[in-house]
Amino acid sequence: MPPYPAIEAIDLRKSYGELLVLAGVSLTVPPGTVYALLGPNGAGKTTTVRILATLLRPDGGRARVAGHDIVAQRRLVRRAISLTGQFAAIDELQTGAENLRMMGRLRGLSGKDVRRRADALLQQFDLVDAGNRRVGTYSGGMRRRLDLAASLVVPPRVLFLDEPTTGLDPRSRLEMWKVVKTLVGSGVTVLLTTQYLEEADQLSDRIAVLDGGRVTAEGTPAELKRSLADQRLDLTLASDVDPSTVAARLGDRVLQSDPTQRLISLATDGEATHIRNLLDEIDPTRTTIERFALRSASLDDVYLSLTGHAAAPQESTRV
Repeated sequence: MPPYPAIEAIDLRKSYGELLVLAGVSLTVPPGTVYALLGPNGAGKTTTVRILATLLRPDGGRARVAGHDIVAQRRLVRRAISLTGQFAAIDELQTGAENLRMMGRLRGLSGKDVRRRADALLQQFDLVDAGNRRVGTYSGGMRRRLDLAASLVVPPRVLFLDEPTTGLDPRSRLEMWKVVKTLVGSGVTVLLTTQYLEEADQLSDRIAVLDGGRVTAEGTPAELKRSLADQRLDLTLASDVDPSTVAARLGDRVLQSDPTQRLISLATDGEATHIRNLLDEIDPTRTTIERFALRSASLDDVYLSLTGHAAAPQESTRV
């Protein structure tokens, strides 16, 4: 592994007219790791990726990717990276094999090397049987796998994945996760953007939460959860109790409030004394709380606490 970070950004800024998109984003990504940018639509994730991939110039700040300055050494950066965007950038009129061979020729591979590399990638991404079919007949998951394979025709040192599993079914998402883990195991550094909490939790070595063009928190998934609370106390209120009144009284101690379910969640260290004190404070007459449950704090809690709104919904996918 190189002695320098795979990606290092310091105070990146970007505006479009009066719209401030990045307000000073800084991050450091060690080589051979997965680093996730997590945040809602409009948080600045894609803009950050486009700047680091040399597709946009920052208005301020500086960054190095694979040891090269993204402005002064653009060509060297581009030789070291690949980018897979939110939508598959492949030709639907060609077959899978033709797409890979075309990409190989564009990247300067010889005819013999092009065929060998295309065959190897079809095998790696479980597309051998579909290799001679037109891409227009592929499922969404197959297209995403082919798109990722095309970005690896010449193996990159840094791979940018911009919301690579958006719109995929749970099985296809799981397959993509396995591919990403294999790539990182081979030494590739991955910068991943996603709205899916479970995806960030499953894949990432470190996570930066972006909101409003700023990094609001950064760390490993476990560190982010511990920064909020080790445990979460879920309170289901009695049917005649107004959840909004209780939530207003508790203020910023509330992790989550769901009036339709009469549910309020609070941070706790899990100790019996702290839980008893919370219950006594909220329900001194024993008429406010119908039941309670103690749970481990999740990345959902961190996200909601930091951004003030829930993450994108997704079907659960477990590895």
